[in-house]
Amino acid sequence: MLNRFPFAHTFSIVARDPLTGQMGVAVQSHWFSTGSIVTWAEPGVGAIATQSMVEVSYGPLGLNGLRDGNVPAEVLSQLLKADENREVRQVAMVDTKGRVAVHTGNRCIAEAGHQSGNQFSVQANMMLKNTVWPAMAAAYESAQGDLADRLLAALDAAQAEGGDIRGKQSAAMLVVNGKRSETPWAGILVDLRVEDHPEPLLELRRLLSVQRAYESMNRGDALLSEGKVEEAFEAYDRGAKLAPHLAELPFWQAVTLADTGRVEESLPIFKRVFEEDPNWALLLQRLPAAGLLKADASLMKRILEQG
Repeated sequence: MLNRFPFAHTFSIVARDPLTGQMGVAVQSHWFSTGSIVTWAEPGVGAIATQSMVEVSYGPLGLNGLRDGNVPAEVLSQLLKADENREVRQVAMVDTKGRVAVHTGNRCIAEAGHQSGNQFSVQANMMLKNTVWPAMAAAYESAQGDLADRLLAALDAAQAEGGDIRGKQSAAMLVVNGKRSETPWAGILVDLRVEDHPEPLLELRRLLSVQRAYESMNRGDALLSEGKVEEAFEAYDRGAKLAPHLAELPFWQAVTLADTGRVEESLPIFKRVFEEDPNWALLLQRLPAAGLLKADASLMKRILEQG
């Protein structure tokens, strides 16, 4: 008898960006923590979505096959041959050359289907309408922005067409670069999950914006270490504007300003942060011992007066 769990009926997209070589997979489902079972990707190898009545092993075993140099069609064919329940599976994969393979079993719950295009595939099952996956394909092909933006556009289009007949609960996105290395973890560009939320796609988009804010701050640190001071502070400003609700980012921006002699610019920022939470002032006093702020008693006094 078929074990019906995990029961991740859902819609998803796998894609490779031909300009950057980035590969990604994104998903939404009315199922808890869909990203923990559906989304699989490895830098320089490929991206995979395994869904419907999920056989999770299609993810890691599929990546193993792609890593060995096999084309997606061969990898998927071999996995399906070994699976007696192949007709309840829905699986899609893309490799570093943009080659795509996809399977929708004939016992996937209607409405179910898939559509492939230039270096991408969209797939869905248990949908309200059979227009979901064509809408996803059209949205992805016409979307602007980087790969993460385009993946989100496809998911948004699916939901706009009615999405999962049961509703919505979780979402996930995984994006990796196209280069294989001995440190694959360094090639993971986006790894976000919304486990349980009334509006998972809105939350996924919010999380992506927060990630980009932190990335901008990290870029500022890198530029500062290269002596590109003005460019660094432009990056800090961009990061702070992307996530204005977070005190963390302006705090470190102010610390860097103060540490590089731009004290007057730092003081209004410190004031806002300290008013939001006085514990930031306590943290500030611990930074000199860690080498993260110059040990200058008069400077510390000036800053703490803002609190």
